[in-house]
Amino acid sequence: MGRLCRGRATPAAGVALCVVMALPGAAAADTTSPYAFADRAVLVEGAKNSMGSTKLSPGSTYKSSLARGGKVYYQLQLDARETVYVSATAVPGPDSRVVYGDGVEVSLQDANGNNCNSSDARFGTSQSPRPITAWAVREAGPAGNRCKAAGTYYVVVERNTRPGSSTETWDTELRVVSEPGVAKGASTTPPDTWNSASPTPPAGARKERRGGTGFNDARALRTGVWGDRIEPGQTLFYRVPVDWGQQISASAELGSASGGGDEYIPAALVLSLSNPVRARVDEADTAYDGRQKTTALDPRAPVAYENRYSPIDGVTGTRVAGWYYLAVHLTPKVAEQFGEGALDLTLRVSVDGTAKEGPAYVGAARPADQFSVTGQDEDAAERGETEAGGGDDGSGGGSGDGGSGAMKVIAAGGFGAGTLLLMILGVWTLVGRRRAA
Repeated sequence: MGRLCRGRATPAAGVALCVVMALPGAAAADTTSPYAFADRAVLVEGAKNSMGSTKLSPGSTYKSSLARGGKVYYQLQLDARETVYVSATAVPGPDSRVVYGDGVEVSLQDANGNNCNSSDARFGTSQSPRPITAWAVREAGPAGNRCKAAGTYYVVVERNTRPGSSTETWDTELRVVSEPGVAKGASTTPPDTWNSASPTPPAGARKERRGGTGFNDARALRTGVWGDRIEPGQTLFYRVPVDWGQQISASAELGSASGGGDEYIPAALVLSLSNPVRARVDEADTAYDGRQKTTALDPRAPVAYENRYSPIDGVTGTRVAGWYYLAVHLTPKVAEQFGEGALDLTLRVSVDGTAKEGPAYVGAARPADQFSVTGQDEDAAERGETEAGGGDDGSGGGSGDGGSGAMKVIAAGGFGAGTLLLMILGVWTLVGRRRAA
């Protein structure tokens, strides 16, 4: 435990911290990370080979790490009915050095080493450290040509590196989501056409709404014009409810700088769209020379279950309803030319189309309500809440819970708060008795 918990007259907060630190799997809250990890993320260590790999469960989120050039394994036990998505968000430090080919790859393999599905994510032209996410899926139903049987599967997360990149270990967040099967007779024919014309962006005055720093504290938005400020090197996250039959479009405008030189910075502003299982749907960027610049996402197909059967990447991404995520990144190179101050950012978001009935799922998703848009979701978007329930107060992009760090530590340890409270009270009573004696 070290010196922290050796005092004879420990204050109540200190007692709580000492009890929490003694719990298996408990971890102190990381206040230095550029990314907001899930409060209840379970700490796991990836295995160097498939044997002895840690078991992951659908509906859960995990925090792990990935060394330079490393490859790690995790395990899944799956039935034959569910479609399971696994995403890995790699979080390099803000001072990390990344080059064009650096990135992360995720694959799902069966017990015979067959690759069920895989994808990768790269830093690309911006060569700027920021959270990036790769994902893989085990498909159930008629679309899956392999990996349909119940049994043991392995999640393989690999870090791709190129000469010139930093050597430090990256933190990673793993999220496992299960989608239930559908009743027989569900359509497997992907759409041939849809409205692919660029929509007219919303107009009017911006409303300030501060973005979060990860998927877990992303600020909720609805159709409208939203204002924020972004610093060089920062990534801001937002989320938008998109129901079955609806189509999302978005653009990001970076305001002009008051000073600086005449350098032209390529891929200075990066805008990306991810679906409810954190799979990337689209990404766009723009260069910056001190004058206002705008980048916009291409129109994507309306959300439909049968989109997953399309051979077009831009269609398969809109396969499920739920919260869609927008991430905006500003390269730190902007500070070298135009100063370290924050710049104005305007997001124009549209959700078009009338919501339709979703597929006839047989069973429940894990987490629950993962693939639907509820009235509560619509209210959250209206108020600008984070996932933790924080409202639109224009403050920074924290978790929005306004609670204590101790409760986050308790959640990270996966320990019941009620049980822990009883332990704390017991220890505190013991301390009081010793003082009286």
